[in-house]
Amino acid sequence: MTDKTVTVAAPRGNYKQAMVIIATLFFIFGFVTWLNSVLIPFLKQACELSDVVAYLVTFAFYISYFVMAIPSSVILKKIGYPKGMSLGLLTIAVGSVIFIPAAQMRSYPLFLVGLFTQGTGLALLQTASNPYVTIIGPIESAAKRISIMGICNKIAGMTGILLLANLLFNDTEQISKKIDSLSGAAKEAELDLLASRLIMPYAIMAVVLLLLAVFVRKAHLPEITQEDETDTGVDPYGRTSIMQAPYLLLGVLCIFVYVGVEVLAIDTLALYGEYTGLAKDVASHLSIWCLVAFTIGYIIGVVAVPKYLSQKTGLIICATLGMVFTIGALTTHGNVSIAFIILLSFAHSLMWPGIWPLAINKLGKFTKTGSALLIMGIAGGALIPLVYGAFVGKLGGDRQLPYVIMIPCYLYILYFAYAGHKKGLPA
Repeated sequence: MTDKTVTVAAPRGNYKQAMVIIATLFFIFGFVTWLNSVLIPFLKQACELSDVVAYLVTFAFYISYFVMAIPSSVILKKIGYPKGMSLGLLTIAVGSVIFIPAAQMRSYPLFLVGLFTQGTGLALLQTASNPYVTIIGPIESAAKRISIMGICNKIAGMTGILLLANLLFNDTEQISKKIDSLSGAAKEAELDLLASRLIMPYAIMAVVLLLLAVFVRKAHLPEITQEDETDTGVDPYGRTSIMQAPYLLLGVLCIFVYVGVEVLAIDTLALYGEYTGLAKDVASHLSIWCLVAFTIGYIIGVVAVPKYLSQKTGLIICATLGMVFTIGALTTHGNVSIAFIILLSFAHSLMWPGIWPLAINKLGKFTKTGSALLIMGIAGGALIPLVYGAFVGKLGGDRQLPYVIMIPCYLYILYFAYAGHKKGLPA
């Protein structure tokens, strides 16, 4: 039986407009998401946190994907993809507003609430926009379209990191020395002043997100309809449950470990840079180079997939590189070790574009639910960095050896690329 197609219920002329708007949303993903790499070392100092507690930043942000993915799917079924995108933007704006009282009170728990709320909005936004990009055109070129969106995501991340790092860490050495020399109420007052630096950027972010939500709501994006979803809800392959698509479930686990290592490589790099002896202001900019490496990989993906490389082959190459670069980071020191961790982002660049289409292929009427399950897999970004932080604590502050937890993750990604994506796939 041949696979039914998925189409966009709108005139072809709206395709370019839709892709421009989705590219803007992917820019928002990157801008909000990759700020965490700057927030972790900043909040660690401002709120006086241990490593493992500081990595609750990634936990609060990414666990929201697990919690909200299925509700997001239900919302999308009721209101559709375009309205869901607008609602997601509004939710991220609310999360940004929460940062204002959190900074005023220097309340780490409230910061975590803001991060969870932002993640909730992003879960809804990504549950809508990722399948939108995947099935708005031929499945064979889905990785190319996702790679283009990934470039927007990473450029936004570089922009956000550069702006926030310069704002928060431009005089970090002087501030750190001053804080270290104080105690009691004087130290608390200085830390309060430091935390207040977050108020302006997050207030501006909230306003921009609100305006963008209104724009998306009024842009009349085409809704997605599925030709193989009949009125009777019969699956053309005879499946009555999404659990009868094991390749999807294996893909969810693959997304989990992939996002875990992706976040780990970027969001731990600033503290790892400090561990190797770099100054805070220098270390806070290291993650920009990760996003540069990511972008180079995405550009290669746009050129090579599917003309020269299949999505599967790209995934195999990237997983292999991930293992090689991890071993390099573990067996070298200083700037060389940092360089290997940066190169991990190059290895990660074609993983999401490779995993997502393989996992969502031929889901038909289960596409929205399958997308929600894949979004739940993003919770790997919540848990794997916490495991890393726990190992750092157990090893007395060693921030290098705990990167060994990445190796089994890459081995599983290799398995999915070779065989896992075929398990139960309809002919």
